[in-house]
Amino acid sequence: MKSRGASDLRIRAVKPEHPLQWLAEPLLGEPTYVLKSWFGGRTIMLHGRHHLFLTVQGEPWQGVLVCTFHEHHESLRAELPALQPHPILGKWLYLPETAETFERDARRLVQLVRARDPRLGILPSPKKKKKAKKIRFGDRL
Repeated sequence: MKSRGASDLRIRAVKPEHPLQWLAEPLLGEPTYVLKSWFGGRTIMLHGRHHLFLTVQGEPWQGVLVCTFHEHHESLRAELPALQPHPILGKWLYLPETAETFERDARRLVQLVRARDPRLGILPSPKKKKKAKKIRFGDRL
């Protein structure tokens, strides 16, 4: 039997569970569901769109950001009054973890995502192609 060298072992880093990851549990059975590390938090993706951004980095990044467009702010805030425009990312709404209705409202947002509410979700930005490095005549390789 051949012994395995250190280079043969495949050790995969396990991502620690995010403190707000419990919110995504109702989506686990969805075939297009992805929970992805993103800007120091986790983004809940469904059908290729970012829907909710879970973050615990301290105010104003302590709660759930709702990936949406300005035109939907008014109707979402009427349904969930604890939502507010994010003070830095004003294009998105913010549900601070300190809100009295945080758990109830966060669960409702997940229900809206699961129901494919058209007010929620943005497509990811297209990836930029890396420019090939130009090699000039006479450059050393």
